[in-house]
Formats: sequence, C-alpha cells, structure tokens
Amino acid sequence: MKLSFLSILIIPILFILSDVSSLILATMTKYGLHILAIIVSVTSLCFLKMAWFDPWRIRKKLESQGIRGPKPRFLYGNVGEMHRIQANSDSNKSDEDGEFVAHDYTSTLFPYFEQWRKEYGPIYTYSTVNKQHLYVTHPEVVKEMNNHSLSSHLGKPSYITKRLAPMLGNGILRSNGHLWARQRKIVAPQFFMHRVKGMVGLMVESVESLISKWEGYIESQGGNMAEIEVEEDLRSVSADVISKACFGSSFLKGKRVFTKLRTLQKLMSNQNFLFGSHSLGIFLTGQQKKIEQLEKEIESLIWDAVKERDGECFGGNKDLMQMILEGAMNNVSDDNVGKVSNYKKFIVDNCKNIYFAGHESTAVAASWCLMLLALHPQWQSRIREEVDDVCHANGEGLCADSLHKLKTTAMVIHEVLRLYPPAAFVSREALQETKIGHIVVPKGVCLWTLIPTLHRDPDIWGADANEFNPQRFANGISNVYIPFGLGPRLCLGKSFALVQLKIIVFLIVSKFTFTLSPKYRHSPAFRMIVEPGHDVRLCIRRR
Repeated sequence: MKLSFLSILIIPILFILSDVSSLILATMTKYGLHILAIIVSVTSLCFLKMAWFDPWRIRKKLESQGIRGPKPRFLYGNVGEMHRIQANSDSNKSDEDGEFVAHDYTSTLFPYFEQWRKEYGPIYTYSTVNKQHLYVTHPEVVKEMNNHSLSSHLGKPSYITKRLAPMLGNGILRSNGHLWARQRKIVAPQFFMHRVKGMVGLMVESVESLISKWEGYIESQGGNMAEIEVEEDLRSVSADVISKACFGSSFLKGKRVFTKLRTLQKLMSNQNFLFGSHSLGIFLTGQQKKIEQLEKEIESLIWDAVKERDGECFGGNKDLMQMILEGAMNNVSDDNVGKVSNYKKFIVDNCKNIYFAGHESTAVAASWCLMLLALHPQWQSRIREEVDDVCHANGEGLCADSLHKLKTTAMVIHEVLRLYPPAAFVSREALQETKIGHIVVPKGVCLWTLIPTLHRDPDIWGADANEFNPQRFANGISNVYIPFGLGPRLCLGKSFALVQLKIIVFLIVSKFTFTLSPKYRHSPAFRMIVEPGHDVRLCIRRR
C-alpha cells in the first residue's frame, strides 16, 4: 500500500504528539497528586482546628476558671448525650400529663440542663458540634449580664439566628452590632409607655369583642355555663391589637400575616434549637419548600400593606407602620438602603419581628394567666375587688389613666410570668472576649440562662418558689426576674405586653368566673416559646 506525501508527514507528528501528551499526563499525575495531597492536608487541618482544637482551647480556658461540664465527644460534643437524656426522660414520663408537679416543667422539657446543673452547679460548660456553651443560672452572674451595657460584646447566637431567618428576617430580634443599634433607635420609641397608652382604647375594644363572643358561647350552651378553648381566641385578640396598631385600616391583612406566621412557627419548631448547628435546619425537602413559600407569602402581605401608604401624608394619628416607615427613611443610611430591595427588606423584616413578638408571646402569656387563675379562684376574687374599686373611682370603664391602679392584676401577671415565661431562655454569644463578673468568656462562646430555673430558685424566691403566690410581688420586683430578657437587649415590647395582659385579665375576670375543665391536660411544650401543649380549656360562667 502506497502512502501519500501528506501521510508520511502526519505519522511522525502523531508519534511526537503522543509522546508529548504522555509526558504532560505523567507530569500532571505526578505533581497533581502532590497538589491534591496539599489541598486535602490543609482542608483536614482547617477542619480539625474548627471541630476539635478551637472548642478544646475554649473549653480549657473555661476549665482553668473552675468551670466544669460533661465530657464532649469528637465531632458531636454533647449532642448524643442530650438526645439520650431527653429520650430517657420521655420514656419515664407519666401518662398522667394533666397532673401538676409544682408547676416545674424544666426537668421534662430540658432534662439535660437540669441533670448537668445538679451535677456541676449553676455554671457549667457543654459542647454541641463545634460550639462551646456556658450555662448560667447563678443569680450574681445573671445580674452582671443584666448590667453589661456593651451590646457590641454580647449578641444573639449566630448559629441560632441563622435558622430563624424565615421567621424574623434580619430584623431587630436577630441582628447584632451596628444594624441592631440602628433598628433599636427606630423601633424602640414606638413602644415607649406614652405611645402604648395611646393603644389602650383599641386593646379594650378587642377584649370586649372577645367577651361578647364568650357570652354567646354561654347562651348557645344553655345560658348557664360554657366550656371553651381559650388559646385561639386569645391569639385573635392579640392579633387584632397588633394588626390595628401596625396597619390601621388595613388590619385584616395583618391578621392574615399572623395566621401564616403561626403556621410557619409550627413548621420551624420541628428544629431543636438547643442541640447545636449539626441538628439545626435539616428539613425534608417538602417541609423546606413549605417554609420558603410561607416566607414569601408573609413578605408579600406585609409589603402590600406598605405600598398602600404611597402618597399618604404622615400626619395626625400615626400608627406603628407609619412610624417605622418614617424612621427607616430618616435614620437608615444610604449604605443600608441604597437599593429599593434593601429598603423593602428593612421594613418587612422589622414588621415580622414586631408581629411575632407582639402577638405570639402575649397570647401565650394570657393563656397561662387564665389557667392559673382558674386553679386559684381566690385571686379571681381579689381582682374583682380591684375591678369594683377602679370602676367606682372613675365612674366608667378601664382607661389609660387607671392602669397604674391595677396593683393586684399586676401582681398576678408578674407571678404568672415568673412560673411560665413564654421565652424559656436568654441566649447570648460573646462577640469578643468579655468579662462577666468573675468569668472571662472567650470569643464565640454561647451563654444560656434557663429563665424558669432561675425563677424557681428557692435561694432567691423562698421555699414556695414552685407555688403560685402573687403576694410575693406586693412590694414590686426586687429579685432576679427576667421574663423579658436582660441587659441592652431587654424586650422592646415589655410595656406593650404588660398593658395588654392587664387589660385582658382585668376585663375577663370582671365579667366571668371560671375553673379548669376536667378535659384540660397540663403539658407545657417548647415550640420556640413555652406554650400549652394542649389548649387551655375553661368552664366559664357570667359573674
């Protein structure tokens, strides 16, 4: 077979290219393996530093100060032990959920914290994955945390707030540092007491609508007594108040926001926020899609209400939405709202924070109030005496000027919030190395204070610490009492919540007597906040 001249030239070239490619491949193989080995080594070292060395170093700093705790396991910390203790507690739980055990639910909901507290004392350290935590219920150290004025030193734990983003966005409850300070400057004045007093009328109006509804229940059930489930009705009252305060004439949109927020909260409560980043945020695909969809729907509803303000003059009686809009326009700098999307996010995120905190916690606290008053009818009688005195003194119903006269009502509410604070924890992260009392807290450590445990400390509250006794607040608050948090990040809505609770309790007790239904099952549950595991069922009669 004859070869063409072109073939004679190509064949040697192919042989040459083949040799060159083999040489290049051999070289890449040789040095590529070295490069790959270097990458794997560096990655492994970084992983070991993050997962083992950094937590070990921080733990040693705490141990050098006499702070002990359960021994962690590599990669998991104490997560496995927490799950085991919780499982043992659940398996040993009595079938009689309705049985009251001195109102102390901490050993059921948080058995690992209680077991370690008994073993290591009121200050101890534990680990979850690569996070080191410091548990603190020592009253003097908690007081120091309360007096710690530098918000730049202590912030919200980032690994938790990241998981709360669908619910709270980057609003005031999640943010830290400069952004948090700026948001507080805008939002806080809207909840000062003189502004809250301006909302008393709509609060009274909402509760009176509830009373009419319950009177209708009595008529429909024979005219003497009615058995009702109070929790959803109280949520409706709370939603009505905050919706009108935020949206004015658009309050119906606000009520739709609350319904969707409640659904979102139930989905997200499947996460266990206490077991560390390894077990947070792991959803089934379908569940994650539902969360994302709800988040979009909530943001759309809020922004629709905001857009209705276009062209409105901010004058006269401003509602909360108008004041937030003004605050955002006047105080948020260009670097934060340089784009419309960022401006929109600022408004929407803070509205979500106000809706959730102002609605959910207040409604749950009101449910606990009625549950405890149903158990202790003598305190219903004492509030009714106050009702008669206050209404007789001013010759009319409850108004803003008579709030300070509700001494007995306030005592009851404080005692309820001592035993059943909706927020179970104060959680902080050391944003830099910080000294709290005698403890030097390394940067990155998360601090936890279990509020109901602190509120039940017999050394603080006496031998009856687990009993309902509002009389302990007859002379005001003098002990370590933190149902609304502590320090610079004290709940902005404290005055709003207390006034609303006063009005709810005062007006309901003025119209009805009530006892717990035999069907009520006492089973507090932790679903981001501590709420009744089963609805609060009451038997109510007209006064």
